[in-house]
Amino acid sequence: MAGADFSHGNPRMQMTRFKTFALAALAVFALVIGLSAQPSGSSYTPKRINKAIELIEMGEPVYYFQFPGGGYEDGKGFAQTWADAIGYNVEQAPFNALQFREFMQGLVDGGPTLSGHRTPAVIVTLPVGGIDEATVRANYWMVEQVLAAGAHGVLMVHMRDEGAARTLVQASRYPLAPRTPGIGEGLRGSGGQGLAAQIWGIPAEEYLRVADPWPLNPVGELLIGFKPEDKEALAVIDQTMAVPGIGIVEWGPSDMMMSFGLVRGPGVPYSQVVLDARERILAAARANNVVFSEVGTNADNVIERVDAGIMFHFADEAAARVGREHTNRVMPY
Repeated sequence: MAGADFSHGNPRMQMTRFKTFALAALAVFALVIGLSAQPSGSSYTPKRINKAIELIEMGEPVYYFQFPGGGYEDGKGFAQTWADAIGYNVEQAPFNALQFREFMQGLVDGGPTLSGHRTPAVIVTLPVGGIDEATVRANYWMVEQVLAAGAHGVLMVHMRDEGAARTLVQASRYPLAPRTPGIGEGLRGSGGQGLAAQIWGIPAEEYLRVADPWPLNPVGELLIGFKPEDKEALAVIDQTMAVPGIGIVEWGPSDMMMSFGLVRGPGVPYSQVVLDARERILAAARANNVVFSEVGTNADNVIERVDAGIMFHFADEAAARVGREHTNRVMPY
């Protein structure tokens, strides 16, 4: 067969060997490409779905930022963020559950994180206040909507009522969750677990087991909490903070100042009455084993705050870098 001899011997045999070599080369190439596509910290094996909870259990501070909502492209752009957690803040921005679902899908498609987690932890600040129990019951559907879209936590603003805090926790649980004194049967309905499980990368049956508030449920992957932002919230802080299932609290200094009739100018320190409010909220958080979220953490104050035991920081990338180096963090970032 003229022209069919590749080098020597039987041409059909040589063609077979060539195809075998080519397939092997393609397999090696695919393996190299696959490995290069993995995050540099892929040797770390995540122990939890919620990256923030995992860090807290390790004794490591969490660094996060907030932004006013967004969709798929925003999520994909934030998938490799420097932050451990993202605050999806729709307190004033338009509340759009479909847009939030697209944001979570963008995070998944752009991931995983350098630590190997499928996404950063995402905590949604809702556009409804914990004014009283009736208000939260009338709007509990917001909690169900964002959790069904794959959120890892929820914050409710202006928490002024113990019954409102209890209803918030109830709204974040399924009826099959372990019963907790003072917290009614869970309000989340069956049907939404499928999408949330897909976002988390686990079977729906597993999602039903772990989609529960931490640390109330030790295997829970949800951070449920609130913002005490005014005088009324401060007056009942011991009662609201003691509600089982509340896992995080973020004080709101700017709103607190306005509640006291004060306005803070650029570069002006917080008034003493606001700093006193912070100390009272922090003390209540520590007394109830609730994570305290500090605002305004930067590269200049992060070491002092970390050494003071603050575990959740509304910060910037420079602060996170300094803080992680200070604690010799093991989890990749």
